[in-house]
Amino acid sequence: MIKLDEKILSSVINKRPQNSYKGMFGRVVIIGGNINFAGAIIMATSAAVYSGAGLVTTMTSKANKVALNQSIPEAMYVNYKKINNNINLIKTADVVLIGPGLGTSQTSKNILQQVFKIIGKKQVLIIDGSAITLIANDNLQLPKANIVFTPHQMEWQRLSGLDIKDQNYSNNKVKQAELKSTIVLKSHRTEIYTNSNCFQNTVGTPAQATGGMGDALAGMIAGFSAQFNQLDLAVAAAVYLHSKIAEELAKERYVVLPHQIIQKIPYYMKKYEKK
Repeated sequence: MIKLDEKILSSVINKRPQNSYKGMFGRVVIIGGNINFAGAIIMATSAAVYSGAGLVTTMTSKANKVALNQSIPEAMYVNYKKINNNINLIKTADVVLIGPGLGTSQTSKNILQQVFKIIGKKQVLIIDGSAITLIANDNLQLPKANIVFTPHQMEWQRLSGLDIKDQNYSNNKVKQAELKSTIVLKSHRTEIYTNSNCFQNTVGTPAQATGGMGDALAGMIAGFSAQFNQLDLAVAAAVYLHSKIAEELAKERYVVLPHQIIQKIPYYMKKYEKK
């Protein structure tokens, strides 16, 4: 298990060239946010944008359109019930994140299955939140893609069949190999299992224990994965920076909120970019 430290940031976060344009920094599509969970999709979207993704499109409930546009106008909106009218949008994305606030209704399941049919094997597909539960409950067949799961321990129990007490390095690695996916197992010291490496986060704070924290992390992972080479390291850098920012903020705050972390992402990315 490789212990993560600040070196992961300076090795991953590139200095942007002078002739930069938005197309150089990845296209991200984020799918979720039913009528009851606008906050989840807005936080995930904001984190992807603030992480530097070049173009971010959010596919969500029509009820969330105004809130999304007011909260993060840099992102584009599409009604998630019209996926079949926007197949090319998903096909041309570098990264697709599905799950934040998606819910587990039949509509949610249909959306997830539609995305699975469209996604290509060279794309990154990040599966978060209720999308993990849908897969676990209905034993849905995964598409061929570069898949990243972001479960907390109970979601991992549903997906892997491992009770929380049995979620140790050996058992987790076996299940990761079976899924042929990257697993970001969220806990007080998040662990990342990939085909070639295993990482353990070394920073973080109890101040992070609040709603929406995982949505912000998923958005950061999407933003980093869209921009930086080598998926394993991009994921690890996003996980580390998410907790690093929280730890710094917690020096003066009893509780650290996801939007507070999100607002600080560009500052810390600049601080740790390659010199």
